[in-house]
Amino acid sequence: MTTSPVPVLEVRNLGKEYVQTQAFSRTRFTVRAFENINLAVRRGETLAIVGESGAGKSSLARCLALLESPSHGEILFEGESALDLPKRELFLMRRKTQLIFQNPTASLNPQFSAVEIIAEPLRIQRIGTSAQQHDRAIEMMELVGLSPDGGSKRPLEFSGGQRQRLVIARALTLEPNLLILDEALSNLDRGNQENILQLLDDLQAAHSLTYLHISHDLPLVSQFADEVAVMRSGRIVEHKATLELFTHPEHSYSRHLLGAMEQSEATWLGQSA
Repeated sequence: MTTSPVPVLEVRNLGKEYVQTQAFSRTRFTVRAFENINLAVRRGETLAIVGESGAGKSSLARCLALLESPSHGEILFEGESALDLPKRELFLMRRKTQLIFQNPTASLNPQFSAVEIIAEPLRIQRIGTSAQQHDRAIEMMELVGLSPDGGSKRPLEFSGGQRQRLVIARALTLEPNLLILDEALSNLDRGNQENILQLLDDLQAAHSLTYLHISHDLPLVSQFADEVAVMRSGRIVEHKATLELFTHPEHSYSRHLLGAMEQSEATWLGQSA
C-alpha cells in the first residue's frame, strides 16, 4: 500500500445546512445535515463512515464529490482547496474524485450501451476522439471483469453485480485519485458483495486508489476499512483504526452500533441453525 504525507482528501470544519419551506405556512427554516466534520484520507487507504440513516452521511458524500457546496469549512484535494476555484478549474478538479451511488440502475441511462455509459465522462470532459473514448471504455470493461462482448448491451441486460462493475468502470475512466462509495454494496447479496470487494481491493493495490465508503453495514466495514469514522446526528463522534474501534469503542453510540451488529449476527445464526 502506497501512502503520501499529503492526504488525498482533507476536510476541515465542514458543515452543510439546507433552507426549507413549510408546505402551508411558507415559513422558512434551516435543517443542519452535518457540522464540524474533520477528517483526512491518505493515498491507498480506505476510510469508512458509518452511522444510521439520517446521520448526514449521504449529504457529506455529495459535498465531498463537489456535487453540492458546503455551507462552511474547507475541502482539500492533495493540499489544494476545492471550494475557491474558478468554475473552469473546479470542472477539472472533479476529475480527481468520483461518487458511486447505492443503486447502480438508477444512475445509469437505460438508453445507453455499456460502452456509451463508460465513455460518458470522457465526452463531458472533452477528452480524446470518439475512437479513443470507445477504446478506453473497452479497456475499463476488461479492468473490472466485464467482457468487451457486452459493450453494446443496455444496463438492464446486465445482472446487479455486473451493473455495479459497470458503474465502477465509469468512475475509473478519468483516473480519479478518490472513489466515494455511498452505500454502493447495500443492494447486492453477500456473494456479489464479496466479489465487488475483491475487485475494489485488487484495483486499490494496482492503482493506489483511495476509498471513502459510506455504509451502515458494520460486518462488511470490518473486512475492508483501514479506519472508521462513526457519524451521529451530523457529527463524527469517534474516529479510529478499524480493529481498535471494533475492540475498544469509546463513545456510547459506537458501542450501541457494535452491540446491534452482534445481536443481529446472533439472530441470523440462530435462524440458520
